[in-house]
Amino acid sequence: MRVLIVEDDFLLGEALATGLRQAGHAVDWFQLGAQADGAIAGAAYDVALLDLGLPGADGMAWLAQWRSRGVEVPIMILTARDAVEQRIAGLDAGADDYLVKPVGVDELAARLRALLRRTAGRSQPVWQHGALTYDPSSKRVQWQGRTVDLTARELALLEALMTDPDRILSKAALLEKLYDWNGNEPESNALEVHVYHLRRKIHPGVVRTVRGVGYSLGAAEPA
Repeated sequence: MRVLIVEDDFLLGEALATGLRQAGHAVDWFQLGAQADGAIAGAAYDVALLDLGLPGADGMAWLAQWRSRGVEVPIMILTARDAVEQRIAGLDAGADDYLVKPVGVDELAARLRALLRRTAGRSQPVWQHGALTYDPSSKRVQWQGRTVDLTARELALLEALMTDPDRILSKAALLEKLYDWNGNEPESNALEVHVYHLRRKIHPGVVRTVRGVGYSLGAAEPA
């Protein structure tokens, strides 16, 4: 998934961004709300982590502004403000989750997976599409009961497709899920290469090409 972090503390922001990238996510981290505001308007994030104690306008102000503009990105507040009244205010203002610092990257990643499941309308921790199964927590992929070894980019692509199996995603939308702005500029044919490897490692029909539109998950069962 692609994650937006809004955290002004350099050490914490760096640690969160590094930890989530190591977990296979594309991450953009900004220290100012104004920077994040420009990013959230120009990229398709799966979730945003929002600190409340930001310089200038605080996180609550940005949360209210984004929701008033119709921004539907799931937002998790990540803050040191632990009073019950503050948690209630954050959730009532439009946050989807509220997490009090300090927090470990493992717990944060688990909460992000849970938030992604809710957003995608999934209740089961293991995703299934016919003979294909994917466990986001262990990054384990199986096809007809056989474990398939995928790279981090291939896993990210498969996850993006499995999030909404019936939806056709454009090349630009998929690249946004796979690459952040951390100097990771993809090659012009990067997506096609990842699609080729998924088909080779899993099944030729696992990814469907819709000419002139993009890609979607293929048939639930092999042809």
